[in-house]
Amino acid sequence: MGHAQAVPLFASFVRAGFPSPAEDYIEGSLDLNRHLIRHPAATFIVRVEGESMTGAGIFPGDLLVVDRSVEPRDGHVVIAAVGGELTVKRLRGRPGAWRLVAEHPDFPPIVLDGDADDPSAAVWGVVTSAVRRLAGGG
Repeated sequence: MGHAQAVPLFASFVRAGFPSPAEDYIEGSLDLNRHLIRHPAATFIVRVEGESMTGAGIFPGDLLVVDRSVEPRDGHVVIAAVGGELTVKRLRGRPGAWRLVAEHPDFPPIVLDGDADDPSAAVWGVVTSAVRRLAGGG
């Protein structure tokens, strides 16, 4: 993962309404690698392309932190291999009867397990975090 760089973590909350006087208190430092990545050997990051998960707050260009050590469950957002490509969708159902469901009405569900057309289709990992650049460099 490279060199870890801790950044300050302020103890006060940021208001999304009218501003209030800021408190000059730093709670400590936050190492984003340690905060976002629980199992480094089982974790990878992918960049989102497409609009199928905008209803879940996942947008094109977002970086998704994916942990392969987390057991996929109904309701998890997952990365799955389907038709030789990776896709991000919400997992619905149960083992042996999984469906990949988009969070956008223009995209139909995908049956994952038992799909005779694509026996290699499988969940690759569970999305644990999303990172989005709001402003600034590239």
